[in-house]
Amino acid sequence: MSIINVGLGSSNTSTTMGTPRGHSTKRAFDVCAASALLLVALPAMFFIALIMFSTDRGPILFGHTRVGLNGRPFRCLKFRSMVVDSQEALRRHLEKFPQARAEWEATQKLREDPRITRLGRFLRITSLDELPQLFNVIRGEMSLVGPRPIVEDEVRRYADKIEHYAAVRPGITGLWQVSGRSDVDYDQRVQLDCRYVREWSFAGDILILLKTVKVVLLRTGSR
Repeated sequence: MSIINVGLGSSNTSTTMGTPRGHSTKRAFDVCAASALLLVALPAMFFIALIMFSTDRGPILFGHTRVGLNGRPFRCLKFRSMVVDSQEALRRHLEKFPQARAEWEATQKLREDPRITRLGRFLRITSLDELPQLFNVIRGEMSLVGPRPIVEDEVRRYADKIEHYAAVRPGITGLWQVSGRSDVDYDQRVQLDCRYVREWSFAGDILILLKTVKVVLLRTGSR
């Protein structure tokens, strides 16, 4: 079942990513690279899970519904970085602080987010919270590189450009992440997603992955 209705059959965005060669090459690389990265990351993932279990005994993983390829919903996996009652904590915070509400409505993010745990803040800054998304890649719900996965409420912000987003699998990293992440406003993020789809190439994906390593190490644009 699709969250959104996208007419990809007649869309110009499908001419770049819609070719069997483009899809098959990208998908084969995703499966091989994600499997290798998962094997390397397993010890760190086990250690993170152990710390989380010993601190608050809440769920280790958090699966949030996101919009995927062709508008189909999927559960995007992350290590839980928030308190268990995060939705209630957010509601109370936004009611108490109008400035925070304005920031949330504008960006769907908070610079000072009361929901994030101490461990969760470290995981986010280092991007370790996103390691479980390697399972999403192997299952075919995500790609290593692509637009950042969005929630249903964000579809309206893409307006007529949503077809660009839905023409490809969302990625663990992408053009937005290596262009400033939280330092880039939402309209610029949409433009970067559209540019990625229009100008996709396998070499471009490799370049983004290499730049991602630098961004993560330097914590560029992280919140």
